[in-house]
Amino acid sequence: MLSRRHLRVKVLQSVYAYYQAGNSDLHQGEKQLLLSINKLFELFIWQCSFLIEATRFAENRIEDNKKKHFPTEDDLNPNLRFVKHGILNTLSENIQFRKFENLYKVNWGEEQEIVRRFFQFLRETPEYERFMTEEIHGFDNEKRFLIQIIEKYFSQLDLLQSFYEEKSIYFVDDYHLVSYLLIKFFKSLEPDFNTLTPLPTILKTANEDDNEDLNFVKQLFRKTILNSDEYGSMIAGTTANWEQDRIAVMDMLILKMALAELFTFKSIPIKVSLNEYIDISKYFSTPKSKVFVNGVLDKLIQQLKAEGKIIKSGRGLLEN
Repeated sequence: MLSRRHLRVKVLQSVYAYYQAGNSDLHQGEKQLLLSINKLFELFIWQCSFLIEATRFAENRIEDNKKKHFPTEDDLNPNLRFVKHGILNTLSENIQFRKFENLYKVNWGEEQEIVRRFFQFLRETPEYERFMTEEIHGFDNEKRFLIQIIEKYFSQLDLLQSFYEEKSIYFVDDYHLVSYLLIKFFKSLEPDFNTLTPLPTILKTANEDDNEDLNFVKQLFRKTILNSDEYGSMIAGTTANWEQDRIAVMDMLILKMALAELFTFKSIPIKVSLNEYIDISKYFSTPKSKVFVNGVLDKLIQQLKAEGKIIKSGRGLLEN
């Protein structure tokens, strides 16, 4: 479910945390990396559950309105499209989802104020009004509605973000990434989605015996740290006009990770690795980092290719 870009970001965050904590235990650092990835999936389950809880809140509100002394026509014959949202209702009964809810002890019972405020906010959006009044209604409408709500409004839910920040330090950095995972998940759903449909895994598995994404993050993390001094010397040789302590910490880590990937993963094209780390530098370092990282990596790659130190294997990779 996570893209390679996001896996690189998780490794970068973990390498940074490893050095910031003054850690020297590589195994412990690796455990923290894997924990952070598992926590990302936990937050994914919480957010799915939050959407489901909103439909339950709406249903309870409908039942309360029916009990008024003088209920209106709308109270007695309410629009149930949101309450009966097929995808969310099915997800709530999905066997795997319920197992994870229990595992992570997901419970919104004491957080009904957050749910209430979200539902009130939701009801005022044009997407909600359109969803509730569309003449043609079905599976595709339900998918589109969920995706629109997550894309447009989840970043605005400050109260919900604050709740997650108090629950886990790991949730702080992953809130927006989980929105991406939610969108990806709902986009991937097919009409035959049911209570027995397995949920996507956070890491891609090539087969039962080979988790290629797990191997990727572990190797990238380990090689970056184990070869840190060697990579630092290589970078220093390419940045003769820069003292290492003047190079931004995050730039240095990005460059070391890029070298670790270039040397370790023979099936990943050089251009892919180069572009990935240039893009990552735009979001996780200084405004000038993109140009700096691009320039250093370009020089290093040309030098290493000339020395025959970067060897790529696989179809279509010999000239990369």
